[in-house]
Amino acid sequence: MNYKIKSKIWIETEGDILLGKGRVNLLNAIENTGSLSKAAKQLGMSYKKAWSLTQAMNERAKKPVIIMSVGGKGGGGAKLTSYGKSLINTFVTINENCNIFLETQLTKTSL
Repeated sequence: MNYKIKSKIWIETEGDILLGKGRVNLLNAIENTGSLSKAAKQLGMSYKKAWSLTQAMNERAKKPVIIMSVGGKGGGGAKLTSYGKSLINTFVTINENCNIFLETQLTKTSL
């Protein structure tokens, strides 16, 4: 029997969640669609929930994560900042390193 070890990682600031897997998925969807409403739809999330999460990230981060433009004749949109992209990369790297470490620890045991 092969065992697998799983973990759930998130980054907090002052006791509030800044970034986790779901928020990273939302940021990636925004990056891919260029729209908060399209990203929310793609993830099966309400626009209100997506907007709330992006506002929380922008408020809690050291720099803006997402820049949103208001709709109108040309339509609105949402775009990740370079800081937002670096947050995603950092989160992904931390998760990958954590999983490698945990798997290594599991193989060292006699389970």
